[in-house]
This record gives sequence, structure tokens and C-alpha cells, in this order.
Amino acid sequence: MYKKSIWIIILLVSSLKLMAQPDTLSITLENVKYPYPVKFLSVQTEGQDLRMAYMDIKPATANGKTVMLFHGKNFGGYYWTNVIQALTAKGYRVIVPDQIGFGKSSKAFIHYSFHKLARFNKNLLDSLGISKITLMGHSMGGMLATRFTLMYPNVVEKLLLEDPIGLEDYRTFVPYQSAEQDYTAELKTSFESVKKYYQTSYFTEWKPEYDYLVKIGAGVSKSADFPRYAKVAALTFEMIYEQPVCYEFGLISVPTVLFIGKEDKTIVGKALLSDAEKARHGQYKILGPATAKKIPGSKLVEFDSCGHIPHIEVPEKFLKALTANL
Repeated sequence: MYKKSIWIIILLVSSLKLMAQPDTLSITLENVKYPYPVKFLSVQTEGQDLRMAYMDIKPATANGKTVMLFHGKNFGGYYWTNVIQALTAKGYRVIVPDQIGFGKSSKAFIHYSFHKLARFNKNLLDSLGISKITLMGHSMGGMLATRFTLMYPNVVEKLLLEDPIGLEDYRTFVPYQSAEQDYTAELKTSFESVKKYYQTSYFTEWKPEYDYLVKIGAGVSKSADFPRYAKVAALTFEMIYEQPVCYEFGLISVPTVLFIGKEDKTIVGKALLSDAEKARHGQYKILGPATAKKIPGSKLVEFDSCGHIPHIEVPEKFLKALTANL
């Protein structure tokens, strides 16, 4: 009970710090305070000079190992605070990038691909002199972590997937929309629409300490540069839709652990589906075990009464399971 109270306090403090921002946020979150200092890696692609933001947190007493954390589509490095603290307490160095197109990183008009993002992250590790990592990805970060592991199996010592999306091929049941159509939909983003989506998609029960996620997710919609942000969001939706990884799980050759909230019902493109289709897909209590069977030698850890973000919804249980599986 004491440990649970500690993690709730940490989440509340982090939430209050992040909520103490203006209502209007820049699309690169300059006015959002991250839990640790942010640095930038220069990235050149498609004739553009970009910046990739990241945090590099070193423990007081190092064990010589590194964990890299990949965020989900609607998030950035800011929501990993309690995970970073748990890992550094165990002696791990923690690298937390904001992917190009997300968080504090450049919002570039480029062809987004998981292969390309994986290469950017490999460049980041090379710049830091890191050759081996444990890699954890949440949501879209799970798709990216899977692609990274398939591309660089000699770099990844262990793969940890927290409610990854892409456990099914969305192209087979979600109607196709062009990036332009997605862009038009993204332009309608508001505080109310973001909160409703988070409430119905990410958590089994809404709590006030989750409001900071909405404040950041919706705050950018008031920026004069929001059309650029919306366009990038549409391009990255297209990446998720068109580049499935579910057919390659059997090729993963490193030890893998799946952390799954059993009440997670996330579907990319859910708004385009009928209620009957929604009921047939996005059922993580089914998708989790099915995916674990596809990945050779993988381990499945499930959380009851938990949705899409276990490290926030059930922090004590998640962090205990995480540290036990490192």
C-alpha cells in the first residue's frame, strides 16, 4: 500500500508540473517541462535538417546497462517519469527519445516509416556510444520497437512491449482514408475530443491525474502552427495503417516480454468502424496471448482492470512486473 501511494504521488507531482503550462502549446512543446533535461540530435533526411529530442538519464549507481523507451503516437517522453525513476533506481541508464514528428522533435513533412524512425534511433545510440540495449515500446512505440529489433537484433538484448498497437492488420478491416482525409479530421481536434478519446480508449476509469495528458494532447490545437502538427499526425497515422508488423512477430530472435492491459480495446481508426466491427477487433485479452504465441519463447504479463497504459493506470503492478523481467 505504501509503494502504491508513492507512485500515485509521483504521478500527481508530474501531472501538476506538466499542467502548469499555458493553454496554448507550441507544436514542439517548448513550453512543456519534461522531467529531465532534453538534448537534441541533428538529423538529415529528404534534404531537411531536423532535430530529434531525447533525454539521457544516468543512475546514481550504474549497472552498466541501458534501457531505451519508445513512446506511443499521442505522447512524448514526458509520460515516462515513473518508469525512468524505477529503472534508474535499479542502476540502468535510460534513453528516452521523442521520435521525429512527435513531442519536442521536428514536425517534418517527410515520408514516415518505421524503418526510417528505427534508423534515427540507431543513429542516436551510435552518437552516445551505446551498442547494447533493452528496448521497451508502448503503443505505436511497440510497433517501432518491433521494427527496430528486426533491423538491429544484435543491438537489442531484450524486447519489452507494453500494449503495442499493430497486433492485427488494420488494413483488413479499417476503411482506407488518405492522408488528406486524415488531415481534415485532425484539424477538428479540441480539448473535448481529446479527453473523450482518452477516457474511452485508454483507461478503465478516469482519474484527475490523467488530465495533464489531455492538456498536452489538446493544447497544441490552439497553436497557429497546428495545421503542420495535424498534417504530421495524418502522415504518421498513414505509417501505422500501411506498415503492419504483425506478420513478422515470428522472426523476432531476442527474449521478449509482452505487458498487456486486459481491458485494452485500442483500434487505430476505431472511429471509422461500426459497433459490430469494434466488438470484433482490438480485444487485447485475446490479441495479447495470440501474439505471445507468435513470438518464439516470449513471456506474457497481463494486468486485470487495466486499459492501454499500464505504467500510468496500474503503476505499482506494472513497475513491479517490469523490474522483475529485466
